[in-house]
This record gives sequence, structure tokens and C-alpha cells, in this order.
Amino acid sequence: MQAPSSVDTECPDDPQHEKSDPDSNVEEGLTPPSEPVSFPEGGLRAWRTICGVYVWSILLMYTNAYGVYNDFYVREYMTTISSSQLSWIGSVQLMLVLSVGLFSGRLYDTGYFYHLMIGGAFLFVFSLFMLSLSSPGQYYQVFLAQGIGAGLAIGIMYIPGIAVVSQYFQRRRTFAMGIATSGSGLGGAVQPIMLNRLFYGRVGFNNGVRISAAFNAGVLIIALLLMRTRLPSTPRKDGSTLSHMRTFFREGPYIATVVGTMFVLAGLYFPIFFLQLSAIKNGINADLAFYVLPVLNAFTILGRVIPSLFVHRMGIYNFMIPCVISCAILIYCTLTVRTVAATFTIALLYGLFVGAYVGFLAPMVGSLAKQDSEIGARMGICFTFTGFGGLVGTLAEIPLLARCLTSSYMWWRPSLFAGLCVTCGAVLFTLARFGVAKQKGTHRV
Repeated sequence: MQAPSSVDTECPDDPQHEKSDPDSNVEEGLTPPSEPVSFPEGGLRAWRTICGVYVWSILLMYTNAYGVYNDFYVREYMTTISSSQLSWIGSVQLMLVLSVGLFSGRLYDTGYFYHLMIGGAFLFVFSLFMLSLSSPGQYYQVFLAQGIGAGLAIGIMYIPGIAVVSQYFQRRRTFAMGIATSGSGLGGAVQPIMLNRLFYGRVGFNNGVRISAAFNAGVLIIALLLMRTRLPSTPRKDGSTLSHMRTFFREGPYIATVVGTMFVLAGLYFPIFFLQLSAIKNGINADLAFYVLPVLNAFTILGRVIPSLFVHRMGIYNFMIPCVISCAILIYCTLTVRTVAATFTIALLYGLFVGAYVGFLAPMVGSLAKQDSEIGARMGICFTFTGFGGLVGTLAEIPLLARCLTSSYMWWRPSLFAGLCVTCGAVLFTLARFGVAKQKGTHRV
């Protein structure tokens, strides 16, 4: 496999370059670059775009705030609906956030960045206002507005919002993307606190959701005014999504990475969705438990920013594998959490490693690209399978959740399942890492 930087380093006049199977990419639906592409590696427009992505990513972690919604639904808003049914709302939302990337990634590559971002922003705000009109106990209303509508909206924006940074950076791409998406940690801290105070205060659920919708509308407007694209779009003749899939799935490391992300997502979000409810059921004061998710999400900022300073030196896979293993260990540790100190310790440590994983997942997948015009397609296809993997994981967890959320609250079953899923993901990433190292001839991958 060629290194991701080959699009910059290879010269089209080099006779060896011309002899390296010039027609293979065309046959597979991928047109080789006709001329080198330069990257500014900075500049006013680049950093303005990074600021825009930073602001936009405040909204990105709204899926993590479902832990607040889930707690409110279970204890206040939909007490007649089983917890296993309620978990479908957050799981379908998360699945759509990732799976829509199959289409949005390709559309981003072909020049529809602004169409996707504006359309997704409008749909997200509209979905929240529809959620604010729902009635207590009306499951289908909440599922359609929050699970389907909000999930689709964030999914439409997800790949374009992350990938646009790659148009300005190559050598420092991992660093730039880590900084840009670190705003999700700020959003992950602010959104749960805001929602808890609104839902359980005088404002109430319906007006609280409206205030949240207005807040996020302002965030999106600022972000859209700052973000700008730079590179020309890829012509549609460069290949369909199906041709990309046929090409990418001939690569062993890419297959192992995709399947690994499916396993990781099947278990990764269990603590995020249920840690607040678990804390309350373990006797922690509700006012204090409300800060569990904000603490977790706030520490994702450090998990994204600090590693971006050195990850390019050690290799993205060499960094991600220990992060995933640490997440698995912490999920197993939730089995022993009973005190305030233990709960917040798990929350901050899990936030660090989850932030690192989520923040550097896109650069890890993008590092497998042979040319920069593939990045959106590779990320979109990978995240699509990842989203379905998360949904399959939920299907397996539903009976476990139904058993755990009884009067005895036996949390060990879903915790064990989630931990095993993340462990399997770490094993697959390790296999992918050895494959990439063999192809590139270096262990710094």
C-alpha cells in the first residue's frame, strides 16, 4: 500500500511512477491524480475552518447527551415504557449518525459540502423542535424526532464536518483534526448540564428542548459562517460507492479496521448512556450524579488535544490500540463502582480514552487512503458498517438490559458484554496494525 502522502510526493513525470500499473485505479473506479496536490499546512482560511469545525463539534456530542434524556425518560417522562425500548432511541440515533456517512462521504467528495452542512443543520433544529412537541408516554413521537430525525441530521453533517480540515493539512493532519474536533468535549460538558438543569428545573422538558434547539441553532450558524472548502470536487466518473467498496475491501488492514470499529461501537457507548442512571441507583445524590456525564465529556477534550501533539511520531495505530484496551478495562471496572469517588474516577478516565478514540478514529481510517480524494469515501463506508455494528450490539444488549434494569439492577451482564465487544475491537485493530506495518515497511503506523 502506498503511504497516504503519496499524492504529494510522487511526480507524474517520474518514469517509475508511470510504470506502476497506471490503469489499475481506473479499472477499480479510482482515477489517479494527474498532478501533485499541495497543502498550505496553515494560514488564515485554514485556521478559520478549524475554528468553525471546533464550534460545530459542540453539537457533535449531542448523541452523548442521550444519557441525560435516557435518565429522564426512565424516571419521569416515559415510565410505562421499558428501558430496553428506550435504549433503541439512542442506539438508532447513533447508528444513523455513522451510517449516513455511506452517502454523505461520497457527496462530500463530489463537492456538496455546503448542501450537506446546511441541510443537516436545518433538519437537526427542526427535529429538536418536533421533539419539544411530544407528549409524555408517547414513544413513537420521541423515537421519530430524536432517534430518526436528529440521527439523520447529525449523520448528514458528520463526515463533511470532520473531513473538511483535511483539505488544508497533510503533514499535520492528525494534529489539526484533533484540535478541531476537541470542541465536542466542550459540548459534551455543556449540553448535559444545560439539559439536566432545564428538564429538572422550572422550565421543564418541552421548553427545555426548545431552548436547547435555539442554542444549537446559534452554534450551527456560527460554524457555517466560518467553515470553507479549498480543494476542487472529485468528478462522479471517478467511481461509484459500490466500486469504492469493492476496491477498499480487497485490503486486509481496511477490513480489520472496519470490523474492529463495529465491535468497539457495540460496547463503547454503554457507560456513556447509563453511567448517570447507574450512579443514581447506587445511592449517589441526583444533583451530584448530574455532573458525571459533563465530567466524562469534559475530559474528552484532553483526550483529543494532548495526544495530537505526539501521535504522529508514534503512529496512529500504535496509539489507538492502547486507548481501546484501556476503554475495555474501564468498562469491566464499572462492575465494582459503588461510591462517588469511584464513579467520577471512572468517568474522567473513560472520558480521556473515549475522547482519544473518537477524536483519532477518522485520521486512523483516513491514513489507509492511497490518495486524498478517497478520504471521504473510506470514512463514510467504514462508519456505515460501524453504525450497523452498534445497532447489532444493541440488539444483543436489549435482553441483558431488560434483566439488569429490574428491581435488582444487575449491571454486570451488559457491562461484561460491552467490555468483551471492545476487547474484540482491540484485537482486530492489532491485526490491522501488523498488516499496515508490513505494507509500509515501518512499525511507526
